Amino acid sequence: MRRYLLDTSLLAALLNNRPTAVSLITPWMRAHEAATSILAYGEVIEYIKPRTDFSRRQAALRTLLREIYPYFLTYRIVERYAEIRLHLRPGPGLIGDIDTLIATTALERNLTLVTVDEDFQRVPGLQVTLIPRAALRVR
Repeated sequence: MRRYLLDTSLLAALLNNRPTAVSLITPWMRAHEAATSILAYGEVIEYIKPRTDFSRRQAALRTLLREIYPYFLTYRIVERYAEIRLHLRPGPGLIGDIDTLIATTALERNLTLVTVDEDFQRVPGLQVTLIPRAALRVR
C-alpha cells in the first residue's frame, strides 16, 4: 500500500543518489509505499534535459518509476486543485500550479507528501513530511 508521495526535489535527489534520499526512500520502495506525481517526473525531466548524459539519466529515472508509482492527473484531482486554489487565493497566498496539483494528488490518494518545500504546509489537510533542503546536498 502506498503511503508517501515524493515531490520533485526528493525524486531528483534519489536519481542523483543523494545519501539522505536513498536511505529514506529505499525502504519505502521495497515496501511499495513510494509514489510520485507524473508532474514531478516532468519537472525532473526539465532539470536533466540540458545535460550531456540526458539519455542515461532519463533511463535511470524511468527505471526508478518501476518502483515509485507515478500518479496521473484525474478529473477529481483537477477539480480539487481548483478548490484549493480558491481557498489559498485570499488567505495564505497561492503556491505554484504544479505544486498545487502535486499536493492535490497526495490529498486525493491519502498520501503523505515528502518535500523540502515549506509552501506545501499551507495546503489545508495535507500531511507533509518536510526534509531539510541541506540534508539532500552532496556531502
